[in-house]
Amino acid sequence: MSTYRLEKLLSPRSVALVGASPRRNSVGRAILGNLLKAKFAGEFGLVNFRYPKIDGVAAVRGLEQLSFSPELVVITTPPPAIPGIIDQAGKLGSAGALIISAGLGYGPGSLADLAERAAQRHGMRLIGPNCLGVMMPHVKLDTSFAAHMPAAGSLALISQSGAIAAGMVDWAAQRGVGFSGIVSIGDELDVDIADLLDYFALDGQTRAILLYIETIKDARKFMSAARAAARVKPVVVVKYGRLEQGAKAAATHTGSLAGTDAVYDAAFRRAGILRVPDLRELFDCAETLGRVESPPGRRLAILTNGGGIGVLAIDRLIELGGTPASITPEAYEKLDAALPPTWSRSNPVDIIGDADAARYTAALEILLADPANDTVLVMNVQTALAPAGESAAAITRLVSDHRKQRKRWAKPVLAVWVGAQPEITDELSSAGIPNYPTHDDAVRGFMYLVRHREVVDALMQVPPTTPTTFTPNIEAAKTIVAEAHADGRQWLNPVEIKRLLEAYDIAMVPTFAAADPDEAVSHASELFARGATVVLKINSRDILHKSDVGGVVLNLTGPDAVRSAAIDIMACARALRPQARISGVIVQAMVVRAKARELILGFTDDPTFGTVVVFGRGGTAVEIINDKALALPPLDLQLARELIERTRVSRLLRAYRDVPAVKQDAVAMVLVKLSQMAADIPEIRELGINPLLADENGVTAVDARIAIGRVAPKFGGAGPANFAVRPYPSQWERHIEVREGWRVFVRPIRPEDELLIHEFLRHVTPNDLRLRFFAAMKEFTHRFIARLTQLDYARAMAFVAFDEASNELLGAVRIHSDSIYESGEYAILLRSDLKGKGLGWALMQLIIEYARSEGLRAISGDVLRENIVMLDMCRNLGFEVRSDPAEADLCKVRLNL
Repeated sequence: MSTYRLEKLLSPRSVALVGASPRRNSVGRAILGNLLKAKFAGEFGLVNFRYPKIDGVAAVRGLEQLSFSPELVVITTPPPAIPGIIDQAGKLGSAGALIISAGLGYGPGSLADLAERAAQRHGMRLIGPNCLGVMMPHVKLDTSFAAHMPAAGSLALISQSGAIAAGMVDWAAQRGVGFSGIVSIGDELDVDIADLLDYFALDGQTRAILLYIETIKDARKFMSAARAAARVKPVVVVKYGRLEQGAKAAATHTGSLAGTDAVYDAAFRRAGILRVPDLRELFDCAETLGRVESPPGRRLAILTNGGGIGVLAIDRLIELGGTPASITPEAYEKLDAALPPTWSRSNPVDIIGDADAARYTAALEILLADPANDTVLVMNVQTALAPAGESAAAITRLVSDHRKQRKRWAKPVLAVWVGAQPEITDELSSAGIPNYPTHDDAVRGFMYLVRHREVVDALMQVPPTTPTTFTPNIEAAKTIVAEAHADGRQWLNPVEIKRLLEAYDIAMVPTFAAADPDEAVSHASELFARGATVVLKINSRDILHKSDVGGVVLNLTGPDAVRSAAIDIMACARALRPQARISGVIVQAMVVRAKARELILGFTDDPTFGTVVVFGRGGTAVEIINDKALALPPLDLQLARELIERTRVSRLLRAYRDVPAVKQDAVAMVLVKLSQMAADIPEIRELGINPLLADENGVTAVDARIAIGRVAPKFGGAGPANFAVRPYPSQWERHIEVREGWRVFVRPIRPEDELLIHEFLRHVTPNDLRLRFFAAMKEFTHRFIARLTQLDYARAMAFVAFDEASNELLGAVRIHSDSIYESGEYAILLRSDLKGKGLGWALMQLIIEYARSEGLRAISGDVLRENIVMLDMCRNLGFEVRSDPAEADLCKVRLNL
C-alpha cells in the first residue's frame, strides 16, 4: 500500500537528526531547537562529524555510533552526502528519511536519483527533499524549521509549499485551530500527496484533510487516493493559478475552453474534493465540515432576532445557489402559538429583538422538527433586552439533546452571534456547533455542506467499462482513425468524421466530399431533391478554420450557385494559402431548425489528467460567451446530466414561452457516447462538435473537428490509458462453476453493496473475523464498510461472489497495490458455512489472474500462523510462506507473478 512504513515516519519511536549545526540561523539548528521544544518522547540522537555537542546535546560522528536504530532519519546535510546517509540508515533498519536539504537535482544520475535508489534497496520511504519538514502535534514531533509548533487538533495539512505550511501554522494559531499533522512534501521524490491522503484518511485523529497544491505528478494515483479519502472524511484544497492568464493554444474550440485551471476544477469535483479560493476559506470550510454532517438538501431555515440580518442572509443564500426553506403548515401553527404576534411569519423566522433564551429554544425546536428544511442557521444580534450568553447556552443544550436523540443523523445547526464575546463562541465551538462572525460566513459555511454532499454523492457513480444503453461499432471507428493515421494526417476529413460519429450513433448532417465543381453539383443535386439547401466548405488538411480563407458559403439553392461557389472557394483558398493541399470541397445539407439550441460538446487531452470532456453553449462566439463545464470521464447518464446542469445554457434546454424542451437526455446521451469513444479509441487526441443542434426532436451535429495522433499512455495499469479515473471494470464479471455443479456469479464490488456486506458478515464467525482482521471485530460501522465497497478500481480491486440461485453474497477477495504499482497485498473472506467447497480457491485464482493482467510483479499477504487452512491454500497456489521476523504469530506469504 502507499502507506507502507509511513506510520514510522509520522509517528516514530526514535529519531536521528543528521547535519545539525551550531551556526546561528542554520536550518539544522532550527530543527534541533524545534525537536527539543516539542518534547518528543521517543529516543533521539544527533549526528554531526564536526561538532561533539550542539546546544547542549551530545552528537556522534555517524549513525552507526548511535545506541539505537532510528526509525526516522532527518537530514539537513549538504546534498552530496545524502545518498550515503540514506544507504547507511537503510543498513541499520531505518524506516525512512526526511530530507530537508535542497539542491539534489533531477533525473537519472542526479543526487536525487542516487538517494531514491539507496532508499529502494532497503525498503525505506523518503519525504522531501527541499521541504519545510513534518509536524505531528499528537506525538510531540516537530522536525521542521517553522517558527511555531501548532496545537494538537483534528485537521491534517498536506502542502507542496513550505512557506504556505509555515504561514498556515501562524494563521491557525490566531484562530485557535489545531492539527493532527502537517507535512510539507517538497519535491516528492517518494512520498507524495496521494500517499499522505491514504495515511490521513485512515488516521483516527484526523477529521478533515487540507491540501495546498501547485501541481499533480501522477493524476491517476492522486484521483484514486483523493476519492478514497473523500468518501470517509472531508478533503478541502487550495490551488494557486485560478486566474491563469492566457489559455493554451488549441486547434479546436473544445481545446480552448479546457484551460488548465478548469481541468483541475473538474478533477477536484470528480475526486470529491471541495476547492476554495484562499486560506481563510480553507479553514472555514474544514471547520464546518469537520463539526457536522452534510444535509441531504440545500434548504436553509434562518432563525434570528434581527430582521435585517436575516434578509441579508437570505439574499446571500440565493446568490450562492442555496434555497430558502419553506415552513410546513404544522410548523407554522406551532411557531404562531409560541412566538409574539409580531414575528415575521416566514423564513427568515424573525423572533423580534427582545427574544430571550426560552423564545430561541422554542422556535429552534420547532424548526428542527420541520421536514421542510435541511439545516437551521441561528443568528443573534446583541441587545440590552436579553443576554446573548444565555441564549447561546440554551441553544447549545438543545442542539446537544437533539444530537443524542438522533444517533444516525442530526440536522445541522449553524450559529452567528454578532460581536459575541470569546466565551460565547467558545461555548458554541465546544458543543460542536459551527459558528461564524457574520451572516455571509455562515451562509458560505452552509453551502460548503451542500457542495460536500453533492460531490460525495457523485463519488457513488461507477460508470461501466462498456456501454449498456447503446452498441457502438468500435471496429469500424478504429479503422477510420487507423487509415487516416496511416495517411500521415492529424485531422479527419468531414466525411470520415460523419462515419465515425455514426459508428457511435451520433447523427450528423448529410456530408459528401467533392474533388471538383462537377462532383459538388452532383452531390448537391441529391440534397436538393430532398428539399434541402446546401453549404459548401473548403476541403483541405492544412486549413482548419475554413471561414478565415472564405472557405464557407451558405444557403445555396441550385446547381449553378453550387458550381460558382465551388470555383470561388477553391480559388480563394489557393490565393490565400498557396502552400495548402486542397482536396476539393465538402457538400453538406443546410439544417434549419429555428428553435434549436446551439451547443458545443467534445473532449480534449490534458497533459496532467488525460482526457477531459467539455460541454457548453456553442456557436461562433463560444470562447467569448465562455459558458462551459468540464468533467473527467468515464461518464454515465447521471454524470452527464450533472455536467450539463453546471452551465447557464442548461436552462435553455428546458421549455420556455413557445419553445419546447429539448428531447429528454438526448444531449446527455451524446456526452456518454463521446466518453465511450475516448475510452475505445485513445488515438483521438481532440474532438469538438460545434454546433450540436438540440430541440424537441433530438440532436444533430452540424460541424465537427477531430484530431488524431499516436497514443502516449499517461497512466499505468489496465483500463483506458488516457483516463485518470478508471471505469467500472464490467469486463471482469463472470459466471464460474465451483464444485458439483455449484454456479457462482462474481463481479467487482460496487458502492451499493454495503447492505449486502453487512448481511454477509452475519454469516462469518467471530473467530473467522479475527483471522481476517487480526483482531476481534465487535462492530462494522458505515465508514469501515464504505472503505471496503467504495473503490475506484485503480490501485484497489475487490470481487464479490453471489450464489446464482439465491443471489446471496458468499465471499469477497481484494487486492491493494503498493505505491509504485509493483506488488499487491491480498485479503479474502468467505461465509464460515461455505469453507471447503472450492470457493476460496476459485476467488484466489481470480485475484491472481487480475493481478497478472494489471502488470503487478507479486502478490503478498499477512496470515496468522494459526490459520492453517489459508496457509495450506497459499502453498498449493505456489506462494512462498515464511515467518515474519517482527511478529512471531504472523507468516508472510508471497507469490511472484
